Amino acid sequence: MGEDQKRYEELIRRLNEASDAYYNGGEEIMSNYEWDALFDEAVALEAKTGYISPDSPTQNTGFEESNGNREAHEFPALSLAKTKKVSELQKWAENRKIWLSWKLDGLTLVLTYDHGRLTRILTRGNGVVGSNITYLKNSIKGFPLKINYQGHLVVRGEAAISYTDFEMINDTIEDNDEKYANPRNLASGTLSLDDLEKVKERHVCFHAFTLVYLEETIVSWGERMDFLEKEGFTVVDREAVTTENLVDAIARWTEKVETGKMDIPVDGLVICYDDTDYAASGSVTGHHAARAGYAFKWQDVSAKTRLDHIEWSCAASTISPVAVFEPVQLEGTTVCRASLCNISEMERLGIGENCGLEIIKANKIIPKCIAVTESSGSFEIPSHCPVCGARTEIRISSKSRTKTLHCTNPDCSAKHVKKFTRFVSKSGMDIDGLSIQTILRFMNEGFIREFADIYHLTGHADIIRLMEGFGEKSCENLLNAIEKSRHAHPVNFIYALCIPMIGIDAGKKMVAACGFEGFLERMENRDGFEDIDGIGPEKSNSVMAWYEDEKNKSSLKALLKEVTIEAVNLKAQEGGKCEGLTFVITGDVHYYKNRDEFKAYVETAGGKVTGSVTSKTNYLVNNDALSTSSKNRKAKELGIPILTEDEFVERFGA
Repeated sequence: MGEDQKRYEELIRRLNEASDAYYNGGEEIMSNYEWDALFDEAVALEAKTGYISPDSPTQNTGFEESNGNREAHEFPALSLAKTKKVSELQKWAENRKIWLSWKLDGLTLVLTYDHGRLTRILTRGNGVVGSNITYLKNSIKGFPLKINYQGHLVVRGEAAISYTDFEMINDTIEDNDEKYANPRNLASGTLSLDDLEKVKERHVCFHAFTLVYLEETIVSWGERMDFLEKEGFTVVDREAVTTENLVDAIARWTEKVETGKMDIPVDGLVICYDDTDYAASGSVTGHHAARAGYAFKWQDVSAKTRLDHIEWSCAASTISPVAVFEPVQLEGTTVCRASLCNISEMERLGIGENCGLEIIKANKIIPKCIAVTESSGSFEIPSHCPVCGARTEIRISSKSRTKTLHCTNPDCSAKHVKKFTRFVSKSGMDIDGLSIQTILRFMNEGFIREFADIYHLTGHADIIRLMEGFGEKSCENLLNAIEKSRHAHPVNFIYALCIPMIGIDAGKKMVAACGFEGFLERMENRDGFEDIDGIGPEKSNSVMAWYEDEKNKSSLKALLKEVTIEAVNLKAQEGGKCEGLTFVITGDVHYYKNRDEFKAYVETAGGKVTGSVTSKTNYLVNNDALSTSSKNRKAKELGIPILTEDEFVERFGA
């Protein structure tokens, strides 16, 4: 076997190993940057030698396993040809009308509808056979279960998880072995689960990117996407372009990614012909349909810099290393930090006390260290947690043999960050600007250890202003949001305390029955709440057990020194203007602070608010009365009146 052949076989092996991990939710073996470089080398060797392995990633679409049964696709889910050159896209466009859209980085799904109902969901699989995951239909957002169209319909799209949800989920996974490398990896792992509620919690959203088949004749791709949108699908963003303005359009779309305006993970762009008949007339080579579309992947740009220091950041029980280096310009932004994941990754890269680094922004978003250019000395592993000061320990995964650093203190506040996210949520104290990542950063800086510390962040303002991602304005906005939250509704405050089993509804029942002061007195006097309708002994015991924990009692007392609880009357009015009526509230509101406040008014006026439109609904409140949303369509089908918020206020008071 010649040297070229040996190298080629090695490339195929490494690429397929990385693809298997990527598609099947395993630990990431290499970055997209590294994978693309090896793939390009394999393509060059195939051209040079004339030999193409049947296992080559140039000949297959990737493959994902799942728990579903394997079934054949009605229409093969072929992959698109890819390029990093805009000139090749222009040549392919042939001066025809084309559309530009995102190449989403998720898991491709194929949905089938018959007689207006969803009948099947298949993963892409190998393009010919996929896994049936129809059992997850109620756990994935972005598509309707019923549509108006009664014929046979096949839709293809990408199931993706946003960066916001990805980071929130990963930051609350305590076992480092269970963390996910990227949103694509998380989406793949999620759709292989049998736990429907867990899938639902992860906010997987389907984004339709093509209408594969319908019995009616709609030749225009753009009109097909409009049709899907009207039927209730979440549809990928798109723009009609020409060969002449394609360069400018790609630059505009790329800027959205470079400036961090995209929360949905993307790894490129796609162009397709508007004339779907013409697109279907092309030949099929290997796993590519010549005219189905063309994918554009960005050229990865790297920059060299020098390490300044390693910052160790605690999230859940894992303490992760972050490289802080001399600032460099990448993809239009200044970058000075990149996660190093774990101790094993630092060892693999060869991180030393003094070293040069090569940095990229993976998919133009996430800074990543891909190589050490030179190194001397060794890195120091902290012996104490940066958040609570407790002893640390190194653990080695039995599955992957990965070395990770952990805090040994079970009460470390970083391990309970999920409680802090509930505390600052809209249903809690409604503090905008305190994301889970920001909370963790403040914890690692020593600013936050308990809830009341949030109200002392003003004392750290000079440092916060200088932190990456902040600045004068964002720091001011955060501090203003904290000050605003000092005046709290009692129900939101009780929810924010994170008492097990006590949500918004239970809080309303307790405040309506005894008021906030009565809530405090009952806990202090150990009177309990089981006499309150809808609470009962189990929830009552949960509240009392929570209060008897001295840490919780101390936290509550510290909080009450910082906030003022509003005096409200939540007792339902007999003969109230909404008595006996059931409302559904959807969309944005402007008269009320938020939908929770709107709902609270309806309930105190004797009415009821539900989440879905049924024959028992009396009114749907939607400021967009002409919306084609599923709730509006359902209300019209049932003859239920649709009110704007102003019309509601006029008829039922404020």
